[in-house]
Amino acid sequence: MHSKRSYIHAKESFLHISSISFPSTVPTNQDSGTSSAQKSPNTMSAKDCSNHGYYCRERKFYRHFCRCIVFLLFIGGLSVLFVWLLLRPTKPTFSLQSLSVLNLMLSNTYQSYNLTVLSATLQLTIFTRNPNSHIGIYYDHLRTVASYRNQQITSSTTLPAAYLTSGDSVIWAPYVSNPSSGAILAPSLGHALAQDQAAGILLLHVVVMGRLRWKVGTWVSGGYHLHVSCPAYLSTGSNGGVFRFMQMPGCTVDI
Repeated sequence: MHSKRSYIHAKESFLHISSISFPSTVPTNQDSGTSSAQKSPNTMSAKDCSNHGYYCRERKFYRHFCRCIVFLLFIGGLSVLFVWLLLRPTKPTFSLQSLSVLNLMLSNTYQSYNLTVLSATLQLTIFTRNPNSHIGIYYDHLRTVASYRNQQITSSTTLPAAYLTSGDSVIWAPYVSNPSSGAILAPSLGHALAQDQAAGILLLHVVVMGRLRWKVGTWVSGGYHLHVSCPAYLSTGSNGGVFRFMQMPGCTVDI
């Protein structure tokens, strides 16, 4: 009797343990969504974009717009670089065709200061040519002066602006002179000029300065600094008299 009761009690305990439900280890949808959000807090899902459609469209528009601007700038710069490398512009050529000395006089007006005053008037003929086949050249703000031993001895004279097509050329014939009061020279420079004048041999330089622009088709470049130096050898000959110009090799052109 006692063993039968023990059997019935054990059976009831087993059925009670079997009816107990243990919690599942699989995360619910809420936990899954929370973990995904923690992994990528800045990512907007398709469902979020459907709820914020205007924001997503605006962001896509600006992104595509920036890409288009960068692409156009890249293509434009690449095209200009390609044309530039293909054509390779050549420096213009300059030459001093003539120089006439109308007046060249030294005086010791400032003897107490050991300074020499130079009064000079020169007439020049300057030639320039564009050697490029498909490139035009603009000359802007040109001026010319005469120098002796790297010191300017005349005032600057403005040259007319010009545009040269391929193979085109132009000639300027300006006068250069110093102010009515003359140009004051340093003692060493005045002494050297007086010696050269007495010897009948004089080397001057005609300098042209200004801006240059290249033109390729309809495109015009920015301005480049132009500096031209042309040597002028003057001699009075064996019989003396006025200085005569002897043409020398071409001018030095720096851009």
